[in-house]
Order: sequence, then C-alpha cells, then structure tokens
Amino acid sequence: MTPFEITVEEFKKLQDDTTAEYQLIDVREPNEFAAANIGGTLIPMRTLPQHLTDLRDDVPLVIMCHIGGRSTMAAEFLRRNGFENAQSLAGGIKAWSERIDPNIPQY
Repeated sequence: MTPFEITVEEFKKLQDDTTAEYQLIDVREPNEFAAANIGGTLIPMRTLPQHLTDLRDDVPLVIMCHIGGRSTMAAEFLRRNGFENAQSLAGGIKAWSERIDPNIPQY
C-alpha cells in the first residue's frame, strides 16, 4: 500500500524522475494558489467530492496544501473513497519553500 505521507524531499525525487507518473492535487483556495504554487491541479478541498472522476487511481496522488492539515484530511477522504494511492505532502508548500525551493513565496 502507498504510504499515507510523502516528504517534500521524496516528492522532489518523484518530480525529477522523468519516467514517474503521479498526479499533484492542490487543495488550497484559488488566492493561495495564485500567491504560491508548485504546479499541479487546483481542486479546493470543499470541491473535492465533485472531482473524484478527475483523479487517477493508477498513480500516486500527491495532495498538498499550505502546511499539511487540509491535505491530510483530503487524503483521508480520498482513501475512504477508494483512492488507496492518495498521499499527503507533509508540511505542504511551506515545507517545500523552506527545504526545496526558497524562491516559492511563503505566506
């Protein structure tokens, strides 16, 4: 089974692997996404139930937010709905900015 959390370092390796497939889902709000993002698909957490058909169940689903709280709840919701490949990005975009890319603004 896919681990529940993925560290920013592990996700960076996944991102850098040109053969790896994954889906990055950002569950923050549009204004947060506009302020700082690392790509992926914006699906605000409150709208996640309406987007289940947009998600893949055959690759890792990396769920991210600001610091990890919403992505944890979203990953739990997705796993309860059959997406055993859902993973929360531990520490969110804040950890990404601190440990991977300081050019990503913190807010």
